[in-house]
Amino acid sequence: MASWVLSECGLRPLPGIRFYATPKSRSSLSLNNIFKFSTLPAYSSSSSSSSSSFKVSTWSKRRNFVGPLNVIAPFETQTVNGIDEDDDKFDPAAPPPFKLADIRAAIPKHCWVKDPWRSMSYVLRDVVVVVVGLAAVAAYFNNWIVWPLYWIAQGTMFWALFVLGHDCGHGSFSNNTALNSVAGHLLHSSILVPYHGWRISHRTHHQNHGHVENDESWHPLSEKIYRSLDNATRLLRFTLPFPMLAYPIYLWGRSPGKKGSHFHPDSDLFDTNERKDIITSTACWAAMVGLLVYLYFAMGPIQLLKLYSTPYWSYLRGGLTTLDRDYGWINNIHHDIGIHVIHHLFPQIPHYHLIEATEAVKPVLGKYYREPQKSGPFPFYLVGVLIRSMRKDHYVSDSGDVVYYQTDPQLYGANKSD
Repeated sequence: MASWVLSECGLRPLPGIRFYATPKSRSSLSLNNIFKFSTLPAYSSSSSSSSSSFKVSTWSKRRNFVGPLNVIAPFETQTVNGIDEDDDKFDPAAPPPFKLADIRAAIPKHCWVKDPWRSMSYVLRDVVVVVVGLAAVAAYFNNWIVWPLYWIAQGTMFWALFVLGHDCGHGSFSNNTALNSVAGHLLHSSILVPYHGWRISHRTHHQNHGHVENDESWHPLSEKIYRSLDNATRLLRFTLPFPMLAYPIYLWGRSPGKKGSHFHPDSDLFDTNERKDIITSTACWAAMVGLLVYLYFAMGPIQLLKLYSTPYWSYLRGGLTTLDRDYGWINNIHHDIGIHVIHHLFPQIPHYHLIEATEAVKPVLGKYYREPQKSGPFPFYLVGVLIRSMRKDHYVSDSGDVVYYQTDPQLYGANKSD
């Protein structure tokens, strides 16, 4: 069986979605509902975009993954193609009455335009003005009232750098592949992420979004894999703050049930013709490590810890909630990465057009789109979301056409409720 994960955080569960894939052996983590379908026949790339199937990942043709989508959307607020949204019988899991082409058509044409000068202006703002400025101010005052504030602010900015590199990986930074590669390497290497290794595995995530077996990084544990973990691993995986520190471990060894590394050119994450890319990114990552070693001796371990290491662990927290979420004042700082539903449908759209594109498709999606919870100036509400997920979302069944997260009542020694 091919398994798919669909989250209620953005688009509601849409079993009308049909993906056709020719995957390598892969597995997957996601959030709420996991759907399983039998693998369907290969999709013909000659199909028209206006037909019932639409190729999602047209931005990448190098892998033998094909991800056509059968989506459909409402056009009225109260009644959608005969479906009354206020009707208690409305089933959000029913095949939606729209196609992906309908969503695409609702997005203004200028939202697809990539402006390299505008993209570079965000890089210069974040790196030269904010990151360097914060470090200079903290080093100048150098007292224990300023340092904790610096760690929070700089950790937030490290995540902003990741998001800009993320745009480079999608090609939404610019239409220039060389510019995307150079900017992506500078941004991601600075925070110890291997750019090409991450870019390729993230592409796999988008091409297999919600697929339990083939998605990359955001996937649930099957019950079989969950039960195979020793008690300490299971407890650490679902106990804060340990999941916040897991990203570097994932880059080295991926998730439970998977093999390979984002640093190794022979990993089954990559095709043979991608080996040079992986070697390049690993070399850039090693150069950054070398720079940190030099700074260790040049400025001393304590100063390096204060200026770089502590903010680095702070930025990892930003990756834990990656669907439509409101981050309050941090939305702009993080380049609106919380607007994630439209990004997953159309990763070619630059981050500075995501809000407008999302607003444009809401009348099409209707009740199939769930508005994110509104945040105050700071998204403290996400702490509750994270804790609730750690307590209840432990594994999914190994069988069934539609499967949901299940809770292991013995994980913490006793059953816990919200």
